[in-house]
This record gives sequence, C-alpha cells and structure tokens, in this order.
Amino acid sequence: MSDTDKINVTIALDFSDEIIADLREVSSRLNIERHFPDVPDDVIANTEILYTTRYYPEPEQAPKLRWIQMNSAGMNHAFKHRIIQAEDIMVTSASGIHATNMAHYTIMMMLMFNYKMKSALELQAKAEWKRNTESFFMPHDMYEQTIGIVGYGAIGRELARLCSEMGMTVLASKNNVKNIEQHGTYREEGTGDPNGDIPDRIYPTEALASMAKECDYLVVIVPMTDDTYHMINDDIFDAMKDTAILVNIARGAAVDEQAMITALSSGKIGGAALDVFEQEPLPSSSPLWNLDNVIITPHISGFTKTYHEKAARVFKANLKRYLDNLPLLNQLDRSKGY
Repeated sequence: MSDTDKINVTIALDFSDEIIADLREVSSRLNIERHFPDVPDDVIANTEILYTTRYYPEPEQAPKLRWIQMNSAGMNHAFKHRIIQAEDIMVTSASGIHATNMAHYTIMMMLMFNYKMKSALELQAKAEWKRNTESFFMPHDMYEQTIGIVGYGAIGRELARLCSEMGMTVLASKNNVKNIEQHGTYREEGTGDPNGDIPDRIYPTEALASMAKECDYLVVIVPMTDDTYHMINDDIFDAMKDTAILVNIARGAAVDEQAMITALSSGKIGGAALDVFEQEPLPSSSPLWNLDNVIITPHISGFTKTYHEKAARVFKANLKRYLDNLPLLNQLDRSKGY
C-alpha cells in the first residue's frame, strides 16, 4: 500500500495508548496519530480526519480535511469556528454516549425531591431529628407520577425507558412529531427507545405548555439553538403545577433564568434541579444559591470515568462507516444547528 492510499487521522485529545491502539485496528489504511495539546502545522495540513474537543484549525490550515469528529454531544460551542461552517467538511458528535449517565442523574434528582433529601441532609448537618417526620417526608409513589421530557433524543429516550420501568406516565415533546423513530444517531445497545414506542403521548414543541400542565417533573434535554433559547419561560411556568419540579440538564439558556427565579421564589413551581446555567460558573451573587427549593450541581450530569472509552466507540463506528462510504452517525445538520 502506498502513502497515497493512507488516510491521515489526527487525534487532538489525550486518548490513552490503549484507545489509540484499538482505533488502529479498524484498518491499515488509517494513519492515526495523537497530537495533544498542540497539533503541528504540517500535521493538520495533511489531515483528512480530525478528532477534537477544543482545537479547531482555520480552513486554510487544513486543506485536506474532510471530517471532524467532536468529543462532545453539544455543538453550539463550536459554531464560532469557521472550520465548522465549511460546507465541504462533515461534522459529527459524540451524541448517545451520555444517555445512561444523564438519565440516572435525572432520576436521582427526581427521587431527591420526592423524598426531600435536601431537607434530610440539612437536618443531618445540624444533628436535628425533625418532629412529625411522617407528614413532612411522606413521598408520592413514583408510579403515580408523570414525567415530561422536553427533547426526545438519545438521553430523553433512555430516561423514558427507565421511567417507564418505574411505572411512571411518560410524556415527551419534540420538534417533529411525524419523525418519531431514531435514525442516523449512535445508541448504546439495550438503551433508549429507537422506535419511539414508550411515551404515552408525544407533543409538538408548540404544545409544550399543554404538556407541562400534566407533569410532576419537567426535564429539559434540548440542544442549544436559536429556537430553543428561553423555550422554558413564563408561559411554561404559568402552565406547570405548583408542586412540579423542573430539571435542566440541557443548556442554561434553554431556560429563562430570571423567569425561573421568580417562579421558584413565588411558589409558582415546586422546585428545580439545575446542572446548567446561563452563566457558568454560576455567580455567587445569583439568587439561585439561596433558594431552599433548588438543587445545584456544576455541570456534571454527563460525567463518567469511562467517557473517553465511550466516545472512542462512536468514533470507531464512524471510522468503519467512513471507509465503507456509509453515512456517518450523529452528523451535524447546519440548518438545524445540531
């Protein structure tokens, strides 16, 4: 095989030697090199496939580049780079690898509110045994409650599967209710809802307020686009039950933060579990820190010790598809912004 038959693949990330070796097993045609944290100019000039998380060359630096595989599910942070806008370059994400962890995080937060664990931990810190514990801590049966999932992608589908197993009523909203099945995206075996069979009802995005009226938990899992900016706003908070819990694991700007603060402080909604915020880190001056009905975590819901291994599996599947001239998984649709 001549050098001209080789496909130069640059990994601009600190993948382990084991991961690199596994990727090299895909094909002898692939010349896979890891360059982290810096990619030399002569390397990127001859790169056809780039795996990256923060490194984005200018288009003129990478004339042979044909495909960028990103290490994240969200792509909004990368749109400021000109190379992402280049129409002749395919861009794919790691969407699908976060589904299990983020679904588990959401269920944890739902249970924490249902069992008033925030109050229990505060009492523990004061070494205080609360009187009338039965009436204060009495939970509602989860199987009698309803979850509304805003955004029915990989994470939402795995959350739906787990909540359905718990006996909950599952509602979902998505921007195209005529396209329920999951196509062209990565899914870990045994997870999710590829055919869209689980939700009791699926609402179009414009009917989100109608769905919110029914929910004990409203979970936001949408990509960040112009259309999803502040989609959870006063209209949605007005529709929600005063006992309902909002969970945001999407992007902070999907929720109108000031409207949410008003809804939480006035008792318009029951509480919120927030992993993302309009400004991160969340400023110490934010009123959210002092609200008793809020649980705050620092953008951790997608974390896992095996993140790189999971992300590499998506890349490996796509490398095989690239070599076989098949459509790549998790391709960016520039018209949609994700």
